[in-house]
Amino acid sequence: MTSHPAFFFPGQGSQAIGMLAELAAAFPLVKATFDEASQILSRDLWALSQDGPKDELDQTVNTQPAMLAAGVAVWRVWREQGGAMPSVMAGHSLGEYSALSCAGALTFADAVSLVAERARLMQAAVPGDAGAMAALLGLDDDAVAALCRSQAEGQVLEPVNFNAPGQVVIAGEREAVQRAVDASKAAGAKRAVLLPVSVPSHCALMREAAAELAAQLDQVELHLPSIPVIHNVTVDTAESPALIRQRLAEQLFSPVRWVESVRTVADSGVQLAIEAGPGKVLTGLGKRIDKRLTTLPVFDPEGLSHALEVCADV
Repeated sequence: MTSHPAFFFPGQGSQAIGMLAELAAAFPLVKATFDEASQILSRDLWALSQDGPKDELDQTVNTQPAMLAAGVAVWRVWREQGGAMPSVMAGHSLGEYSALSCAGALTFADAVSLVAERARLMQAAVPGDAGAMAALLGLDDDAVAALCRSQAEGQVLEPVNFNAPGQVVIAGEREAVQRAVDASKAAGAKRAVLLPVSVPSHCALMREAAAELAAQLDQVELHLPSIPVIHNVTVDTAESPALIRQRLAEQLFSPVRWVESVRTVADSGVQLAIEAGPGKVLTGLGKRIDKRLTTLPVFDPEGLSHALEVCADV
């Protein structure tokens, strides 16, 4: 057992208009972090995250840098307030960049630029609405994989986010995803929901984008993180900067193995995790994944105070 918490960083989908507003009112460091990212991108991410419009915030090219800034802002406030150093970090998809930046593997400036380029490449990889993603509820992993095989019909269709037991996201070409959704009830799913995204993340349609991202990663200075970071692709830590680059590139077309990542953290003896960023998505998933681990969301002053108190008592 360890008294140090884990830190989890959410990814795309946790963004919302007004996110971190209360935390920013209490801690100027939040807006300062967004301002830093905005200056790099020549785009006012704080105004967009507070005032919208929502459909613009939800565009991949805006969501990803905004969520990166949000995660890093919460981390900076945590440390400014004397919060405990974590024993391990992990991020859900995009959140892996937040984790690596907070753990010192790359500068915040480089992370902002990389994430903006990652988003651009992902958006450009699949034209228009040719791709889709859907969440399937109530099927185990093997059943989802079998459904994808049966409904692919020569098109790309893959399980891509293993978010919790009985909650798997699939992605691929839109027609194939729709076939899987239509066939899911007969396969035993309780529910199947098309997700409001234009980019089919973490599937083979992202291989070309991954190759271009790899070239960008080669231009960025990377270090081994000072805090271990569990990678989505391999559910372990990288032993060299070269391996970090490889795993970040592979992440674009590989599944997010979140269930395994959370269980790995729990297996290490960690009992408490902090979800650093807007919303409670990872907190909710954590309750379903492993009861040994308590996850506390930190996105407002009340949540911050509670998490600081709990950590102090551990």
